[in-house]
Order: sequence, then C-alpha cells, then structure tokens
Amino acid sequence: MSKHVEHNHRPAPDALLVSIADYVMDYQITSDEAYNTARLCLMDTLGCGLLALRFPECTKHLGPIVPGTTVAHGARVPGTSHVLDPITAAFNIGCMIRWLDFNDTWLAAEWGHPSDNLGAILAVADYVSRVALAEGRAGLTMHAVLTAMIKAHEIQGVLALENSFNRVGLDHVLLVRVASTAVVTQLLGGTKAQVIDALSQAWVDGCALRTYRHAPNAGSRKSWAAGDATARAVRLAMITLKGEMGLPSVLSAPLWGFNKVLFNGQSIRLSQPFASYVMENILFKLSFPAEFHAQTAVECALQLHPQLKGRIEDIARIEISTHESAIRIISKRGELNNPADRDHCLQYMVAVPLLFGELVAEHYEDDFHHAHPAIDVLREKMQVTEEASYSADYLQADKRAIANAIQVFFKDGSHTAKVEVMYPIGHKRRRTEGMPVLEQKFVRNLQTRFPPIQCQAIIEACQNQAQLAKLSVADFMGLWLIN
Repeated sequence: MSKHVEHNHRPAPDALLVSIADYVMDYQITSDEAYNTARLCLMDTLGCGLLALRFPECTKHLGPIVPGTTVAHGARVPGTSHVLDPITAAFNIGCMIRWLDFNDTWLAAEWGHPSDNLGAILAVADYVSRVALAEGRAGLTMHAVLTAMIKAHEIQGVLALENSFNRVGLDHVLLVRVASTAVVTQLLGGTKAQVIDALSQAWVDGCALRTYRHAPNAGSRKSWAAGDATARAVRLAMITLKGEMGLPSVLSAPLWGFNKVLFNGQSIRLSQPFASYVMENILFKLSFPAEFHAQTAVECALQLHPQLKGRIEDIARIEISTHESAIRIISKRGELNNPADRDHCLQYMVAVPLLFGELVAEHYEDDFHHAHPAIDVLREKMQVTEEASYSADYLQADKRAIANAIQVFFKDGSHTAKVEVMYPIGHKRRRTEGMPVLEQKFVRNLQTRFPPIQCQAIIEACQNQAQLAKLSVADFMGLWLIN
C-alpha cells in the first residue's frame, strides 16, 4: 500500500537555502577591497544604464506598466523621471544596465553578470528609504547598498563556480533571481526564516531557457531577461514578507524538486564558503560593449588594424584561436538578424575593429551592419579553433584567463604576427591599468544624459568609498533624476 502514497513529512529546509540565508543575515563583510570594488561597480553599472537610454529599443520597455500610474514614495529610475513601484522599478533599472552588454561579468562553469542584481537592490533600497523618511524614520545609507551588492555578487558567483546551468539548457538569470531575492528580502526587513522561504520561491520558479542567447533565436530578450529576474525577485520577497509559506525541499525533493526536474538529478554544489571573493575578482567590461568571451579578441583585432589598412581585399583567411566557452556561446556563421545577434557573434566582434579600428554599441545596429558588407566578407574568411591551454587557463582558479589570439594571412603568402591577449583590461590582473579607463567610461556615460553641474555632483558623490557609504540612498538616487 505504501508504494501508492506519498509520505507527507515536511523536512527541514535544504542546506543550500540555509547557507545563503546565514550568509545574508549574519556574515560581516570586512574587506576594504570588496567595498571599493563595489563602489567602482556601482559607478560602472549605472553608467552603462545611462548609455542604454540612447537606444529606443531599450527605452520602449521603461516606465510604468500602465501609463500614468503614480506611486507614493516609489523607487526612482536613474536617468529618467520615472517613480515606480519597486517591482517595476527593478525591471526598469535591470533592463537599462544589461541592455548594451557592457556591465561586469563573471566566468566559471556558469556565466553571468552579477551587477544585474543592482536593479533589485537599488529599487528596493530607494523604496524602503523613502517610506521610512515619510514616516519620520531614518532611511538606508549607501553602505547597505554596497553590502547588498557584495553579497549578491558572492551568491551568484559562487553558485556559478561549479554548477553549469547552461549545459542543461538553462539561463544564468536564474542566479540573478536567487541572489536578488536573498538580499532584497533582508533589505525589506525580513528575518532569516523569511529569507529561506523567499529563496525557495526563487528556485521553484524554475528557469528560463538559454535559447534567446543562441542561434537561431538570439534576440533582444537577452537584454531584458535580467531585469525580469530582478523584478521577480522583488515580487517574491514582498509576497514572502506578507506571510507566504516556503517550500523547504524545493531543491532536493526526490521527484518534484529542482535538482531532479531541471538539473539532471545533480545536486547544486558549493566549492567554497560565501565571503567577498567574487566582488574582489569581478571582471569589468571597460573598452567594448561585447560579450566577455570576445573582449581579448577585440583587443587583438585593434592591434592588427593598422597593419590591414589598404590590404583588406588581400586577406586570404583569419585564424582565431580561442577557448571552449567562446566557441560554444558566440562562434557563429550565417545571417545575423538583429543587434543582439551581432553582439554575441565572435566573428562580427572581430571583423568590425579589424576594419574600423573601434567597436562601439552603434556598430551592432541594423543601419551600420547593412551599410558595410565587408564585415560579412571578413566573417566568411575566419577560422575559429580551440586552443586547449586557453580552455584550461579559463577554468584555473588562480588565473581565470579569457584568452584569444588572431593571425591574418594574405593571398600572397605573407601574414601578420600572431597577436595574443590572455587577460582583458577589466581583469583583476590588469586592475591598475583598468581603473583610469573605468573612470573615463563613467564620465563619458554621465555626459550622455546629464548637464555638467549634475555630472560633477554625481562624480563627487562616487569618488570616495567612505564618503559614499555614509550618503543616504534617498539623496544618492536624487542625484540621478531627470527633472
């Protein structure tokens, strides 16, 4: 008889849920490097969002769901005049910062962009602060935002170290939803038990398919998927704080759990405890709005560009040596149908700087692509092969290289030298070289949206970590409004 019934014993919460909740609620971040890097990440991420506001395909997604909706003490969306409920604000901010594929990156068994979580963090922090101020209480300071950023980065990044969701067809925005749910439940005043319950809801939602990132379905959903994940995280946190029950064995349930249904029966593994490792080692995209596995390839192409002036017609073939993940994600042939298709094509991201000596967001747009048929001619001459040492160094914990090399061969038998770049400028190994570039990028992005006086006020607020940490969230978010 027992074979035909389910035993309804409600277990203790899965260990992973408890580990994440313990970290969010109890762990004290003591790393000055982590806080300073979080400040840089905040600057860079919001700057990327401002730059995206130049593109109508992004801005059409922004604003309230129902036009004309007003929200008392709502969350503000940087670079706009929108004041929205925190769920919609999280989508808006998350959509902006991810749109151009220019914010930070984490590469391991799984990939992703931990600063995507800032959509949820800023929206909730601003909302909580404005409600508190309206009730005569103190709001949050930016120290709380920086702490939440470090912890969200850590949750997403450590989960990505050894758990490859992409290999079972699932998208990395799952980890955005999980990390954001954890930290915003805490920001909203949740208890440890409520963080556990909210996390269980984040996992039981399942996961989006990666198909919108890959041929033949690559498209603009990949630019708003993280915004969608942050909005869902805020919704799950808020519904939990209203008393919604959790699902304690959401991961491990033998027939209906996440591991069994969606992860080929594997258990989610933690290779190291949560601390501040991910923020300290985050990869910044500083020079090119391009999928990160192509960043060093673009650097190689820029080095080769001067040697190709006047010789484009003489090129016989272009050999690209790369790592396995780049081949699996962004190496593609055939027609590229939209900007999202192009900024995830290794060959396209090499061809443009070879031809023009630069790569900017506008180079992915339809009008640019269609005006320059030489791009596709060069793509057809490219041969992409895996270099085994690059793939090994990509996964080695003390390296985390993202290497590419390019060599151009001409019809007369001559060729360029093979140009190799192991670490992109946004890598921790090039942090000293990269920081001035990050600051220049930030200023340029501010200037696309704000007048000089407002730009200067924002720059001054962000320049010093200790000063920024003391600033109220309400005052900080007020700096970014368009009146």
